[in-house]
Amino acid sequence: MQTGPRNLITDVSGLVVGNASDAEIKTGVTVLTADDAFTAGIHIMGGAPGTRESDLLAPDKTVQQVNALTLAGGSAFGLDAASGVADALRLQGRGFAVGDQIVPIVPCAILFDLLNGGDKDWPENPYKRLGAQALGSVGETFNLGSVGAGTGAMLASFKGGLGSASVVLPSGHTVGALVAVNALGDATVDGTHFWAAPFEAGAEFGGLGPAHDYPVGLPPTKLASHNANTTIAIVATDAILDQSQCTRLATSAHDGMARALVPSHTPMDGDLVFGVSTSAKPLVNPAEDTMWLGHAGATCLARAIARAVFHATPAAKDPVPAYSYQVT
Repeated sequence: MQTGPRNLITDVSGLVVGNASDAEIKTGVTVLTADDAFTAGIHIMGGAPGTRESDLLAPDKTVQQVNALTLAGGSAFGLDAASGVADALRLQGRGFAVGDQIVPIVPCAILFDLLNGGDKDWPENPYKRLGAQALGSVGETFNLGSVGAGTGAMLASFKGGLGSASVVLPSGHTVGALVAVNALGDATVDGTHFWAAPFEAGAEFGGLGPAHDYPVGLPPTKLASHNANTTIAIVATDAILDQSQCTRLATSAHDGMARALVPSHTPMDGDLVFGVSTSAKPLVNPAEDTMWLGHAGATCLARAIARAVFHATPAAKDPVPAYSYQVT
């Protein structure tokens, strides 16, 4: 399997991503959208999720497609980012038609970044503004690290961030992942080598390879510092999938989160994955193709998590260092 030309989720043709960040608050919003509505599912494995419109992504619900997905910092305050995205989409005439009204469908997931050294004494919730800004900046290329929903993210030892990766399967289908990493645990084994190292493509997060030794005791976490958590992700493909198959894609992708973050899916993390299909390429062998799509989703998500941490950059009053500025 080879990476796509950008090694980003936007290698899935038709998808675009936009980011908005506030350096003073140390937070931000990331939006994934496309010109046409796309099919989406969700699978939640963390014990403390925060979502908006996630229930409608169940396969038995009436609305089967969405207009955008939003990832945001800010804990519950960040759910308002979807309102800014929805308002902007409505002005563009994009949404679910109900009579003569247009209702944009914008599911949202949030992470907790309220204790990261930023100025949280805002007079008005900033996330609606940031959501609209993120939608206004969408494109096929975007930065990784301390941007968008990953702006103020942290792990136990290093800063978290926004990551992405892609792969092209032998079947010709493309799979990509987008993730904001803010885990309770860590992405590195020993402060240098990534847990995701066995899945690295080239030197996309340093090329250091696997660690020489692996710990047998309890791994480090953020429990003592009370810096709350959650890793939120999107895994997308151009394969034609229905909503139940998108849900299965999201479920399989959680394996990648467990490979890249230790511990993961804890009661204090709201870990979740959206599964997305742009429905551009048919499945040739549905059983076999969906199996490999799930494997690719997990692999891409593991790589994207490591890339998020690798590309993070330092800022004033950070409680933890940035990986790339700590490891040489």
